[in-house]
Amino acid sequence: MHRIVSHKLLAPAVRDMIVEAPYVARNRQAGQFVIIRMREPSERIPLTIAGADPEAGTIRLIYQEVGKSTMEMGQMKVGDTITDVVGPLGKPTHIEKFGTVVCMGGGIGTGEILPVAHACREGGNRVLSIVGARSKELLIVIDEMREASDELLISTDDGSFGYHGFVTGLLQQLVDRGEKLNKVFAVGPVPMMRAVCNMTKKLRIPTEVSLNPIMVDGTGMCGACRVTVGGKTRFVCVDGPDFDGHEVDFDELTKRLQAYHTFEREAVEHWKHQCRLEEARKS
Repeated sequence: MHRIVSHKLLAPAVRDMIVEAPYVARNRQAGQFVIIRMREPSERIPLTIAGADPEAGTIRLIYQEVGKSTMEMGQMKVGDTITDVVGPLGKPTHIEKFGTVVCMGGGIGTGEILPVAHACREGGNRVLSIVGARSKELLIVIDEMREASDELLISTDDGSFGYHGFVTGLLQQLVDRGEKLNKVFAVGPVPMMRAVCNMTKKLRIPTEVSLNPIMVDGTGMCGACRVTVGGKTRFVCVDGPDFDGHEVDFDELTKRLQAYHTFEREAVEHWKHQCRLEEARKS
């Protein structure tokens, strides 16, 4: 059992959980993830490790309530326990002294790019970070990203904070001011990562993206997380989650992510109905 030691709201439907997982905390590296299971009959959920405290034996998980399981997870309280926390899984993000690195996070992806920004800076790189969200209220871990970066640029789709537009607009600003960019790391919604890769491919800037497809066992055996990279089938759980963004088949990835939308919506509605019934019984 893994005890929750902190659980708070960062933004609407975005939560920050600290959970006891000593082995994972000691061994995790930037870019890796865990698969959690709240209780015996629960769904297995892959979540990027946003940070760790080896001395306290805890890891940090930043997640968004988008489906039944994450909504259920959002109701857990400090002191509650999670049955399984399996990891660290996946290959760590490859970090070396590239030179000037751009770390880009979109939406919930900002929490996932945070450990990469830290690792890049610790590796001797100059880190220019770009983060974006639909609106000001959805921006997360901004102060932490600023501390992990030599410079932080912020955008919002609606212009409520920072640059009015998408993160690619800020990347273009870096190019226009003459920055020599040696590497880009991008984490966020698929359309955002795709747009970044389309841009950097033309600019010939090596770009890594972190993929989060449908995943079941996390060991490469089930094949649920397969993606096509460079014309070859890869399994995100063991071959990734980081891949050369210029080689990813984003069309296929998008279609696979949409495969179970109907079932996911039905599961959410059923869960909400059960919650309303439970509230009615208590009243």
